Amino acid sequence: MYEALVEFEIGILDGIQNLIGCKFCDGLFTFITHLGDGGILWIAIAVVLLFFKKTRRIGVNMGLALILGLIFGNLIMKNLFQRARPYTHEDIAMIKESMLLISKPSDFSFPSGHTLGSFNGAISIFLYNKKWGTAALVLATLIAFSRMYVYVHFPTDIIGGILLATGCAILSYYILKRFVPERYLAKP
Repeated sequence: MYEALVEFEIGILDGIQNLIGCKFCDGLFTFITHLGDGGILWIAIAVVLLFFKKTRRIGVNMGLALILGLIFGNLIMKNLFQRARPYTHEDIAMIKESMLLISKPSDFSFPSGHTLGSFNGAISIFLYNKKWGTAALVLATLIAFSRMYVYVHFPTDIIGGILLATGCAILSYYILKRFVPERYLAKP
């Protein structure tokens, strides 16, 4: 059953390459995927938001969601599931490894850390500001898609990252709402 899922997902990744793979998209999606490296972009946005009273609660929500995502996604789930990256499967490893557009990631595949961090940030913003949040969700979606385009994540890694991020961002929202009085963090 698992191997059938893997083959199906590899078919999706190959389909993405067959449909839009080209030098322009290689450059574009390589750039986009690096925006999610280490969650630095989202951490930087959270830090900037902390400086302004009007956006401080959003920044704290983002920070808390990113920490929860790191703990549950990168430290627990990746090591629990230990899913290999798409390019490492025997029948395609020789071809795909030599075609990778980015350096080989050193950790496991499930859930996607880039997707997790991006959606932690984007959903946190969306919970407080729909306009900014929509723009952040578009960027998070592009980062998530880029991980499949560069062949380092399966579609289910992306879905897992989105679901876990949604849970972390909403949990952060309710923790702040329940336990942190307004006088400490201004409401936007």
